[in-house]
Amino acid sequence: MAPVALLDAAEALLLEEGYAAVTSRRVGERAGTNSALIHYYFESMDGLFVELFRRGAERGLERQASALQSPQPLWALWDTLHDHMNDIRTVEFFALAHHRPAVQAAVVDYSARYRQMHLDVLTEVLKGYGLDVDTWPPVTIILMMGSISLLLLIEKGFGLEMGHAEMIDLVERQIRALEGDRWTVHPALAHRAT
Repeated sequence: MAPVALLDAAEALLLEEGYAAVTSRRVGERAGTNSALIHYYFESMDGLFVELFRRGAERGLERQASALQSPQPLWALWDTLHDHMNDIRTVEFFALAHHRPAVQAAVVDYSARYRQMHLDVLTEVLKGYGLDVDTWPPVTIILMMGSISLLLLIEKGFGLEMGHAEMIDLVERQIRALEGDRWTVHPALAHRAT
C-alpha cells in the first residue's frame, strides 16, 4: 500500500505544482508517511520518478491501443493527444528528463513504443483511406499531430492562444476529410466528457 500512496502523492504534486515540487519530504507529507520509505521502495527519487512515469506510460499505452482500434482511429488519436491531464504530465516528465538520465531513458523507451504502435496501425489505416503514404509518410502525420497538440498545451499554459482555434480547425478538417465527422467520444477518453 505504501508504494501506491507514495506514487499517488508524487503524481498529485507533479500535476499541481510541477516536478520541482516533488521532493521526498513533500511526497512523504502528502502520502501521510515517512519520506524514508521512498528510498526503501524506490531506492532514490530517480527510482520514484521512473516508476511514476512507467505507471502513467503503461496506462497511456493501453488507452492508445484502445483508441487506435476505434472505427475512427485518426479522431481517436487526436482526442487522446488532447487529453490535457496526460499532456501536462508529459511536459513535466520531458522537462525532468533533461536533468535525470534515468528518467530520460524511460521517456525515450516509452516514446519509441508509442510511436511504433501508432505507426503500425496508422500505416494500414491511411493506405485504406487511399492516402499516398510515400507523399504523406504516416510517421510525419503522427509527429505533426503530436507536436501541434503539445505546442498548443505549452502556449496555453503561458496564456498565449492566438491561432489555436484555427490550427485545431485545420487539423480537424483534414481528419474529417479522411474519416468523416467524429461519431462520439472514444470510450478511452470518456472521463473527459464529464
